[in-house]
Amino acid sequence: MVFYSTRSKEIQAKSAEAVLKGIAPDGGLYTPLDFDAMRVDLGELLGKTAVELSATVIGKILNDFSPEEMRALIEASYAGKFETDDLTPVEKVGDDFVLELFRGPTSAFKDVALSVLPRLIVASREKLGVTDEIAILTATSGDTGKAALEGFHDVQGTRIVVFYPDGGVSDVQKAQMVTQEGSNVRVCAVRGNFDDAQTGVKNIFADDGMNHWAAASGARLSSANSINIGRLAPQVAYYFKAYCDLVLRGEITLGEPVNFVVPTGNFGDILAGEFARRMGLPVAKLVCASNANNVLTDFINTGVYDRRREFYKTTSPSMDILVSSNLERYLFMASGGNFELVAGLMNDLKEKGVYTAPESLMAVMREHFSAGCADDRTALEAIGRVWNEYGYLMDTHTAVGWAVMRAFKQNEDNGYVNIVLSTASPYKFCRDVLSAISDEQPETGFAAMDRLNAVTGVPVPERLAKLRDMPVRFEDCVDKDKMLEYVKDAVK
Repeated sequence: MVFYSTRSKEIQAKSAEAVLKGIAPDGGLYTPLDFDAMRVDLGELLGKTAVELSATVIGKILNDFSPEEMRALIEASYAGKFETDDLTPVEKVGDDFVLELFRGPTSAFKDVALSVLPRLIVASREKLGVTDEIAILTATSGDTGKAALEGFHDVQGTRIVVFYPDGGVSDVQKAQMVTQEGSNVRVCAVRGNFDDAQTGVKNIFADDGMNHWAAASGARLSSANSINIGRLAPQVAYYFKAYCDLVLRGEITLGEPVNFVVPTGNFGDILAGEFARRMGLPVAKLVCASNANNVLTDFINTGVYDRRREFYKTTSPSMDILVSSNLERYLFMASGGNFELVAGLMNDLKEKGVYTAPESLMAVMREHFSAGCADDRTALEAIGRVWNEYGYLMDTHTAVGWAVMRAFKQNEDNGYVNIVLSTASPYKFCRDVLSAISDEQPETGFAAMDRLNAVTGVPVPERLAKLRDMPVRFEDCVDKDKMLEYVKDAVK
């Protein structure tokens, strides 16, 4: 399988190299084009366990690894980490379904991929005979950071630096990161928003590409963000898993299309659904759900991507993003691998803050995608309504997806089953979730955690409950123009 940089046809890599590098030397994202070679036989998946299914799907994408190697890698990645052997259970809520992706060690959907990525990077390092230490750089809007730290801490041959926006994550998300154990980890706040942190990380990669300072210290940089194809590939598996679960339960018949509603900011989670569709999953629509930072909704509806807009801090902070990195991959795929087009659009975004995609490309996108947005008020109302009507408790991000699904059913209903991706435990955003179902507003996230548990009876994930007693290890905070200096020090 060949992975291309989205910006240059001269830059190619096989899967192990793409995983190890994370991002292409020209700033592009490694992306496949031959999805026919990755097609999955749905019938063969039906009888497989969650681990077996994941190994099969991921192995189709990252085919430098033999089926035996991938199976052993996936088993080791997930063993004992998730609340259930099912990994990502599907719950029926009213007439619709919720795919619970938060049953892992950090109570967020990123666990599904970031339990696997460290082992993928180590295995790729060994396969390619690399002896340099791998320095993982990650910008997070809340969940990726902790999941990456959990996955990489004390992994031999690696170190990890995580940046998060100062004041831009929930109390619980921050506590998860700043208390992280491990001798090879660093955590630092950035004075700015997530886009500032993400741009800073990309600029660090670019600077190292020109000046090679990491190699001088015996290291090479890689990424745990979904710009790394090794982060994206494991997410494809849970789309197939959800579909097979519904077939086995008799909710749908094999071959019947379904809709997936995906709350997303960086376009990675929903892009995994597009990978699944191109690999043979019967997907009618991928519904992109945005919060008040609705740059993706506007793009899908108009073809104009414009980051020159007000940035909102919302109750769904992991989606507070105006520069959606993985959309670049979709532009590349939908244009049939038009390197020049993608490079031009990305340059326009960097230089002008806006670009307009060709209508021919948007026609392809709208055939398979729909989009909607929900502000804080609408999302909180959805939490209260679903709790009161069905006794199901959802977090603020999942609530955005639920609200957008309701609008989709009212305006574009195609008659197919709807599956909302639930991206985090409600206890990661307990103050806002509690306010949605009661009039209480405790001063701290942990006080809200206790009250939410008392009011609903929904169990608190054990690791979140223990956070309040853990010592703070990291209090670093830098301006965005000091991120490079911080990473150089960490790599040394």
